[in-house]
Amino acid sequence: MLGNNGPSLKLGQDTVAPSNCVRVLGVTFSSDLSLDDHITRVSATCFYWLRQFRRVRRSLDDDAMKTLVHAFITSRMDYCNAILAGSPKSTTDTLQCVLNAAACLVTNTDKYDRGLSSLLHDQLHWLNIPKRIEYKLAVMIRRCLEDKAPTYLSDYCIPVTAVSSRHLRSVNQHQLAFSAAGPPLISP
Repeated sequence: MLGNNGPSLKLGQDTVAPSNCVRVLGVTFSSDLSLDDHITRVSATCFYWLRQFRRVRRSLDDDAMKTLVHAFITSRMDYCNAILAGSPKSTTDTLQCVLNAAACLVTNTDKYDRGLSSLLHDQLHWLNIPKRIEYKLAVMIRRCLEDKAPTYLSDYCIPVTAVSSRHLRSVNQHQLAFSAAGPPLISP
């Protein structure tokens, strides 16, 4: 059978039609492997919760609002955000708008007030979205180097000293070697 997006699969009485996007572990990938659908879904969900919290803002103190925002907003933005490493600024700007709106709600300020970035860093101690992604990657690599990560990740984090027998400048810079082939499938 041929559907609108390509061939479909018939299994007994059921027909499985192709889709333009797929959801894996809560992350939505489109057919061109862009994460635009994922960013759109995350930001839409976060803005929905921000609107709900704005309704009850007067009856909650600052600490309760921080807890709600952390539980429903920042944790959702931090989930699997390492896949956004190297993504264009236009992609991370959408999530930054969500974070800015959450900061305004927590601190009970207007979005046009001055000093929003200092408010994020100094008062709330939140990182911007690109820095959050960078921090997440740094933590993952640190866990890999300390053998506290799953082997499917730590097998790819190899210090340069373990790869080369020569003295390289990159040894002093604590860089990692990259192998496109990856680790061997069978250990010797």
